[in-house]
Amino acid sequence: MTILLEVCVDSAEGLAAAIEGGAGRIELCSALELGGLTPVPSLMRIAARAPIPVYAMIRPHAGPFIFDGADEEAMMIDIDAVRTSGLAGVVIGANRPDGTLDMPLIRRLKAHAAGLGSTLHRAFDLVPDADQALEQAVELGCERILTSGCALKATEGLDTLKRISAKAAGRISIMPGSGIRPANVGEILRATGAREVHGSCSSPVESADPRAVAFGFEARSTNKTDVAIVRQMRRAIEVAG
Repeated sequence: MTILLEVCVDSAEGLAAAIEGGAGRIELCSALELGGLTPVPSLMRIAARAPIPVYAMIRPHAGPFIFDGADEEAMMIDIDAVRTSGLAGVVIGANRPDGTLDMPLIRRLKAHAAGLGSTLHRAFDLVPDADQALEQAVELGCERILTSGCALKATEGLDTLKRISAKAAGRISIMPGSGIRPANVGEILRATGAREVHGSCSSPVESADPRAVAFGFEARSTNKTDVAIVRQMRRAIEVAG
């Protein structure tokens, strides 16, 4: 069975690079430096023309995945925009202040996204009990969980990733993500048996305009989707598979 590579992007340029490099699915965001926020509708419309499935992040602001009523309204409107744009799915999640999944809110988001695919995002990585959260994700009916194994990086969460992958037993896909590169993707796939994996496949790019940096219009260095790294990741996955 082919192992699918999902690449997260936050621009039309990154989208094109991911597709050219061989990505099998896109996670579409804005502000990847913040872990990904909801993409703007114009980028959704552009991404809808992609030849591979595109899932849009639904996250209205930076910070913890703890959302109030105004945030929920914004997320519902964003899900409507995803559907109107013609994208394949949404990436959703929410926590309570104690770190557990906010099941009532996620259920409402999932219901509003009826007919769209769904990924439970790394709100999962903040839970106090990964095994309980796995069963909750199955109950929600999400297609997959994007997770680093409740660690900062997937390589540090391998034991948890391996355990929950075994417990998932085909009921839901466990998609490792965070810090995955061509050099370590094989190790992660062999340890977990995952059939899909998530990465940014990016490289740092220095600003060419010091005035823009000085004015605060641009960061001195940003990470951009790199078609060469997407290709390297794809080759490493094929070897591992």
